[in-house]
Amino acid sequence: MHIHILGICGTFMGGLAVLARNAGHTVTGCDAGVYPPMSTQLEAQGIKLIEGWGVEQLDLEPDLFVVGNVVTRGNPLMEEILNRGLPYTSGPQWLGEHVLNGKWVLAVAGTHGKTTTTSMLTWLLEDSGMNPGFLIGGVPLNFGVSARLTDSSFFVIEADEYDTAFFDKRSKFVHYRPRTAVLNNLEFDHADIFADLAAIETQFHHLVRTVPGIGRVVSNGREAALDRVLTRGCWSEVERFGVEGGWQALPAEDGVAIDERFAVYHNGERVGVVDWQVQGEHNRMNAIAAIAAARHIGVPPAQAAKSLSTFRNVKRRMEVRGSVDGVTVYDDFAHHPTAIQTTVAGLRTRIGRSENGKHARILAVLEPRSNTMKLGVMKAQLPASLVDADLVFGYGAPAGKDALGWNLAEALAPMGDKAQAFNDIDTLVKSVVAAARPGDQVLVMSNGGFGGVHQKLLDALSARPTAQARGVA
Repeated sequence: MHIHILGICGTFMGGLAVLARNAGHTVTGCDAGVYPPMSTQLEAQGIKLIEGWGVEQLDLEPDLFVVGNVVTRGNPLMEEILNRGLPYTSGPQWLGEHVLNGKWVLAVAGTHGKTTTTSMLTWLLEDSGMNPGFLIGGVPLNFGVSARLTDSSFFVIEADEYDTAFFDKRSKFVHYRPRTAVLNNLEFDHADIFADLAAIETQFHHLVRTVPGIGRVVSNGREAALDRVLTRGCWSEVERFGVEGGWQALPAEDGVAIDERFAVYHNGERVGVVDWQVQGEHNRMNAIAAIAAARHIGVPPAQAAKSLSTFRNVKRRMEVRGSVDGVTVYDDFAHHPTAIQTTVAGLRTRIGRSENGKHARILAVLEPRSNTMKLGVMKAQLPASLVDADLVFGYGAPAGKDALGWNLAEALAPMGDKAQAFNDIDTLVKSVVAAARPGDQVLVMSNGGFGGVHQKLLDALSARPTAQARGVA
């Protein structure tokens, strides 16, 4: 079958393209404004990419058009598909019918941590010799690709609550029908399609309704919203994590930092120890959720805990892009105030507090680009989410689809001289480089390409005089 994918460079649709290719289908696709890592991953798979939405793509004569949720009515290619009565379906529906059908699906849902937890869970199964298929909304460094199809009975998927397509407004994850479902956390997001938190809870309730009686729901016991979801109806076994009586991450022994080594407890019994380099309480929660889910298909917790010592996280999750003159530049996908706060706090814990402002500083470089952030629903939360940063450099695109509908400078004003707002990336880069000094950690946060700002920062840092030439000790 020849399928042509509209919106192929999104993380989900790009992964679907890889799976379809692995399954032996001919795959082509189109999108606008593509950027790595997805575009390079697709090209490496031999998948032809077409820029834009030209109706001449119909000359490819595919058997089926698979439509991503980036496509709306008014899109010229989609309009011609409709006018000619050509066959089309959504990405999640195609996936459910052609890839997930007959598999034991392990799905990871939640507002935050989906990509990391899905990557952890996939690695636990891989390290146990289960050879799982997977589809992840990022590129896990243990695998180097975001999706893989295997002959295994198990398939791990990042389960997104965003809507399926312009013609199917249900959340993507209702198409996956998991036997093991992880509910990581739940708070308000996606303000462009959900009116409030209650609307998202309803979608999570729909997901829970698809888990069979022999299945299992692994839920964050600290989340009142998830408790409300489960109270509305659950027909499967439930295990909770993060609370007593469930799965917990606790200090392994006195005097050892819990960020480096922690013990895993289940129902009060110590069942494993994790030695790793991944930082933060949020990642410990991700880890015990993954261990609990892996146990459902027979991976012993002690073995799973040991496997996490070789977990390498995900591209764009506190990924070091380079270091110049003692200044380290990170790339992170943080796109929501809670994720921003967690990311900055995690880096602060790693490097420690500054002493009289002389070293160990965090320079946060932020692009509030997600649909929720662009609408300004959470702009008031930005100052509090950045409290652990020493300096903040915010970027608001002046025009185009990424332009903000609100004033970034006004939103950051409560931070005083600590924060600046820019509408030009090159000017932002100059300001960051002028402020940066050896020992600083430059944390770039965006859910997009951010105009290549990471490399621009590294190039500008390389071009300035060295610390020795500047007379800095």
